[in-house]
Amino acid sequence: MKVRVGMGFDVHQLEEGRNFYLGGIELPEAKKGAVGHSDADVLIHAICDALLGAANLRDIGFHFANTDNRWKGMDSKYFLKEVTRMVEEKGWKISNVDCTVCLEKPKVNPHIQEMKKVLAPLMNISEEDVSIKATTNENLGYVGREEGVCSYAVALIQKD
Repeated sequence: MKVRVGMGFDVHQLEEGRNFYLGGIELPEAKKGAVGHSDADVLIHAICDALLGAANLRDIGFHFANTDNRWKGMDSKYFLKEVTRMVEEKGWKISNVDCTVCLEKPKVNPHIQEMKKVLAPLMNISEEDVSIKATTNENLGYVGREEGVCSYAVALIQKD
């Protein structure tokens, strides 16, 4: 069996008056939302980059450029489903993903189980194979000042 690991990262500015999407769901209690060409879901974007990197398929911007109006306002779940298809088309199976979201407010932990329920079927894996963690930045930097949100993801894929 052959295995590969990929790492993903994404960051978006936060702005008042926007809806906030994270891990495929909306967090209605958020006072600020992420700014981006699509729905700016940093968690999904980081997962996509981790999977694409593991399969040596470049990055999310290569496949879904923020200069292409087809992706304007797009639900990022579409990107993850397409990335999963691309990875599987090359003969790989997703084993697991491990993610960390860096955000001061709102609290992410109460939403993690719902995010896993949404994300796992998009990758054709079980919820047990999706790990999502959250941390603050202890009031340091752009995350700490609530100016932005970022996410990291690692993915393991395998081929028999």
